[in-house]
Amino acid sequence: MSRLFAAAALIAALAGGPVRADDGPEVQRLVEALALPDLVEIMRDEGLVYGDGLEADLFPDRGGARWDAAVARIYDSDRIERAMREALGTRLAVDEIEPLVAFFTSPEGARIVALELSARRAMLDPEIDKASRERLEEMQADGDPRLDLVGRFIAANGLIEANVAGALNANYAFYTGLVDGRAFDYALTEDQILDDVRRQEPEIREDTRTWLFSYLAMAYAPLDDATMESYIRLSETRPGQDLNDALFEGFEAAFQGISRDLGLAAARFIAGQDL
Repeated sequence: MSRLFAAAALIAALAGGPVRADDGPEVQRLVEALALPDLVEIMRDEGLVYGDGLEADLFPDRGGARWDAAVARIYDSDRIERAMREALGTRLAVDEIEPLVAFFTSPEGARIVALELSARRAMLDPEIDKASRERLEEMQADGDPRLDLVGRFIAANGLIEANVAGALNANYAFYTGLVDGRAFDYALTEDQILDDVRRQEPEIREDTRTWLFSYLAMAYAPLDDATMESYIRLSETRPGQDLNDALFEGFEAAFQGISRDLGLAAARFIAGQDL
């Protein structure tokens, strides 16, 4: 612990306020309980797939190995994990971490983490993603009560709003990268960028909702209702809420920078500088 952090911790303790975890051993225990490095690797793989889509949409068949290398460099695992760790240390108090670690290292908590990772990794396969969406439609048509539990979990963590906000901010950052990289041969004002991003909101919201329900319905299918209820209860506690806020804060910090860098890199290919 640095002297600066130690002094800040002492002041907070004397004032009766929470002692923040910083990036100390408590955060490391939580990182391990959440299998955060594994999640980061999956998110990186999702980013590489997203990069393929950008090439197909913006400069088909012109990116090649150089674009692949640029995307791989931008989606740096260490960069993402650092942002996540910093957010966890900043947002969580030391005494909040213990109940979180206790839950996620318990048999049921560890199983939840494993199922979430397995399902998210599986959905990188377009066929599995498609199948999970078709299964969701069947569950909706049948009025499957499991969707009520999934919906309560999504609502408790504000997952739709947080993901939509993150996607819109990432799209804005990507646009600014394109503009700063001179992808266009005409002027594009900030208001025009904002208007375009705002117009994407309904489509992003619908796709986010569908993805979340299909992903979580698949991930939690093996869980009984009692385990789902316990996970929802954790999400509704102060530590659970602060953990969720910290995770999204970390995602936001990492992916705004990543999105802008992607825009800058894509601009070079759009402008023909890397052909």
